[in-house]
Amino acid sequence: MVAGEEPGQGRLWAAGEAYEPYVGRWSRLVAAEFLGRLGVARGARWLDVGCGTGALSGTILDRCAPAAVIGVDPSEGFLAHARRHVADARAEFRRGDAQALPVGDAGFDAVVSGLVLNFVPDQPKAAGEMRRAARPGGTVAAYVWDYAKGMQMMRRFWDAAVALDPEGAGGKDEALRFALCRPGPLRRLFEEAGLRGVEVAAIEVPTVFRDFDDYWIPFLAGGAPAPAYCMALSEDRRAALRERLRATLPTEPDGSIRLSARAWAVQGTA
Repeated sequence: MVAGEEPGQGRLWAAGEAYEPYVGRWSRLVAAEFLGRLGVARGARWLDVGCGTGALSGTILDRCAPAAVIGVDPSEGFLAHARRHVADARAEFRRGDAQALPVGDAGFDAVVSGLVLNFVPDQPKAAGEMRRAARPGGTVAAYVWDYAKGMQMMRRFWDAAVALDPEGAGGKDEALRFALCRPGPLRRLFEEAGLRGVEVAAIEVPTVFRDFDDYWIPFLAGGAPAPAYCMALSEDRRAALRERLRATLPTEPDGSIRLSARAWAVQGTA
């Protein structure tokens, strides 16, 4: 997460332990495919903008043989989680803002960001900062969820919530709030930041829940807009939402729920 959250949202984003079962586990699946497409050489210096709980940083360390990875995030809760769970001497986690990165110019071979840019108030400024931090010829890339259609765990939640509470839930649906999370706006953001050879592509991964509780319980822990909405409901309205979801989610004979998650990935050259 990045600086500039809505009022009160920072407390929710600070809970790294809550965020991981909600989307951290699925972000890691997207991260692996995202990194595989970038083609960054071994021994590179990486900057992870809005590193959160360290999902993308950890995947870089596991798969890309970097010389160093610096993760930047404004949330101390997320940074503490990342430092505990990404135990690698090549990694460093710093507090900072995507709109004013605490790094020098042209210092990184690859500057990346996972599930962050749509939350930044000044998105062009953040894209410009990412370009500034990359060396000439370096890779700048990011991915965001396809909230409108492809991130099914959230889409199913909001469809159920809006059906029960059109006025209260409608304005909180990420599909309506985050216009950036589509191919056209992502491409324009990177091109207008001065990046060359900009490409946008979909990444889709399976999101398989063991049972209904595995799907539902993360919505009860805060940590993001949908869980925040869920926990603000009265107990009876939350129960109605739970039962509507239970009735409408596609449940397999063994009780598992098989959905998928699509992200849009954008990359360019500094």
